[in-house]
Amino acid sequence: MEHRRLGESGPEVSRLGLGTTSFMGIFGRRDPEDCLNTLLYGLDQGVNFVDTAPSYGDGLAEEMVGRALRGRRDAFVVSTKAGCYTPERFDFSPARIRDGLETSLRRLGTDHVDVLLAHDIEFGDPDRVIGEVLPLLEQLRAEGKARAVGVSGLKLSALTTAVRAARLDVVLSYCRYGPHDRSLAPAARDWAARGTGTVLGSPAAMGLLTPKGPPSWHPASAALKDAARRAARLCAEAGTDLAFLAMQFAFAQDDLACVLTGTGTEAHLDENLRAMTTPPDPELLARITALFDEVAENTWTNEGENASWDQRTAAAR
Repeated sequence: MEHRRLGESGPEVSRLGLGTTSFMGIFGRRDPEDCLNTLLYGLDQGVNFVDTAPSYGDGLAEEMVGRALRGRRDAFVVSTKAGCYTPERFDFSPARIRDGLETSLRRLGTDHVDVLLAHDIEFGDPDRVIGEVLPLLEQLRAEGKARAVGVSGLKLSALTTAVRAARLDVVLSYCRYGPHDRSLAPAARDWAARGTGTVLGSPAAMGLLTPKGPPSWHPASAALKDAARRAARLCAEAGTDLAFLAMQFAFAQDDLACVLTGTGTEAHLDENLRAMTTPPDPELLARITALFDEVAENTWTNEGENASWDQRTAAAR
């Protein structure tokens, strides 16, 4: 399997990585043991990058990753996060980040993580994130608690502000690099020029780009959901499905170091492994992207994000 380095000095990771949001249950209840078995299966297929967080299942995901890596920790690149410890509850205070990291390390069964990310930074106060959190991440890297550090989130302007404020190895963003929305592309190029690698989470846009369609809570507009339904029908008529095409699209992007897939089932993982080695049909992809280009709003914002990021970003321009 192809590997790429995260930024200029981060670890080398497989092009396909394993995400663990399936342990949260937000995409439907799954047996944790089934998720664990799929995680183990992926590691056996040559995937070496696993991304998790303390808020995924209130620590369950980290515990399961720790079980999966037992006895072979050094063969894999483990990423976890700081700043969010239960779903949608954020605490970016330095003391809580240090304490939370120690708890994460105990769950993971290791004395360090390979990647530590400030989790969904748009929910934090920008002055605290820039002035306290990012320097702390760099300090934790210097202490050996993390080999590489970075930020995660949906709000691209907040992520770019962070990259410009500190020496970060990696940014993990999600949902914004697919046939429906390519707004992550220029940001990823800008980050790469500064020595920061990009990991894409949720290439199927939290279920939007699937034959079944998004869950009821999905924040996309009605127009975007309608375009996704039409795109799914076009893919079905062409003998494929929209989620597979979205994965193919993501793997075709050279400015992405790694693309994450969920750990729901082995069959789902096999499909994503196949997408990694099968280029998208250019004619079908052109039809699908043209369909989404007709939608005025092809992205969304996170409800509850800190609006002062906009002022901070504008002042930095």
